[in-house]
Amino acid sequence: MDVRAQTAMVFHLDKCIGCHTCSVACKNVWTDRPGAEYMWWNNVETKPGTGYPTLWEDQLNYNGGWKVGDDGELKLRCQSKADAFLKLFYNPNQPGLDDYYEPWTYQYSELMDAAAGEDQPTARPVSQITGEELKIEAGPNWDDDLSGSPIYAENDPNLKALSDDDRRMLFEVERLSMMYLPRICNHCANPSCVAACPSGALYKRGEDGIVLINQEVCRGWRNCIAACPYKKIYFNWMTGKSEKCILCYPRVETGQAPACFHTCVGRIRYLGVMLYDAERLVEAMKTPDAGLVDAQRSALLDPHDPRVIEAGRRAGIGEKMLHAAQRSPIWKYVMEWKLALPLHPEFRTMPMLFYVPPLLPVMGRMNDGIYGHDLEELFGKIGEARLPLKFLAALFSAGNVDLVEEVMRKLLAVRYAMRAKELDDVSPERVAQVLREANLTARQAEEIYRLTTLCDANARFVMPPIQREEAMDETSCMAEACKGSCGLGFTTTPARGN
Repeated sequence: MDVRAQTAMVFHLDKCIGCHTCSVACKNVWTDRPGAEYMWWNNVETKPGTGYPTLWEDQLNYNGGWKVGDDGELKLRCQSKADAFLKLFYNPNQPGLDDYYEPWTYQYSELMDAAAGEDQPTARPVSQITGEELKIEAGPNWDDDLSGSPIYAENDPNLKALSDDDRRMLFEVERLSMMYLPRICNHCANPSCVAACPSGALYKRGEDGIVLINQEVCRGWRNCIAACPYKKIYFNWMTGKSEKCILCYPRVETGQAPACFHTCVGRIRYLGVMLYDAERLVEAMKTPDAGLVDAQRSALLDPHDPRVIEAGRRAGIGEKMLHAAQRSPIWKYVMEWKLALPLHPEFRTMPMLFYVPPLLPVMGRMNDGIYGHDLEELFGKIGEARLPLKFLAALFSAGNVDLVEEVMRKLLAVRYAMRAKELDDVSPERVAQVLREANLTARQAEEIYRLTTLCDANARFVMPPIQREEAMDETSCMAEACKGSCGLGFTTTPARGN
């Protein structure tokens, strides 16, 4: 057992209101520099939609992530040992600026300094790259709220999982439905970007699994961009270096939440520590698509298991980190309640950002002059929801509809149980039956409700301060093979991999 500590995240999509506050916070902190104008380390997409960059999910075009080769081994889609050198100079799978968008600003001087006249002055858009006037035709949230649906929403790659009838019904006006999908770097346990980097600039931090780029080592080959199936690595055209989300690690190291987490209006974001067995990782990612979610769960370790705790101590994981793993909200959502699922597990990078799928729209109606929801009817017709389960399964379970339906039944069961506390239209016997059918206990339903509605940041963000100075004061290195002097069981020089 090779125990590793990993910073993991959950985004609860039932609570996302699509306000883009997280994106703006990240933009103001990290990517307001020359060369980074087009970068959005955090972005919020509307689904169905083609996303940012355009059609990033289409790996037939981009060839990101891993695949299982004919010999049964994991292989990068974007390159092989034979063509890796040639693709240093030309990679046909790289997204271009048109796939993102050409960033722009406005000629504010023409607006502010315009002479008095009969016409309203106009601030024309100009490119932030060339400075020339620009006709805006795309942007990072150009398809927000299903804007331009015939172009964007109808070309969502995940719609391929639907039948023609389901696709047609999805876009009928009276049935039209959407969801918001916030995205940052997944800080994967099996990152294809790290494996593809020819200079070794990309690495996973041993103490918390955050994926970073050493700017002094990066040579701007951009293999990482082609390899990342989520397209969350960007090229800074001014510095000639690759950049990506660093999960605000200066904040995480002091026990604070990243900027996008801290500013989230809907409080959809949870942060915590997960433990996983690195020895199981590769075999888990070789599993056929339909079993990838369960395979990933099998690689995650119970932080309350005495054997796991002891193995973690031998691996150099500090007591604070182990204690945080035991209180992790991520463990509850992913493993205990099995409500959170990874985004596109078929890319086989073992993403450590999980999503609670949105509870499907509940139709309200008038009954005897009282407006309400018919939960009983909805509970029996989950498969007929306005946002098809096959679409959600294409996003979060590699097409395994049963996993998504299980999540939906649990979310509805929690709503059932909480409604019964306030109204008398549901009998206790029916509540007990619904909870049994959803494989939940009354106590679990209460815990899910409390953590979902909780405003207390201390329960949503459970990360210990992991500054090396504090760790050295608290614990000594327990890793048998450690030759470093950091006191954590890792070398002081960042190594490739973790």
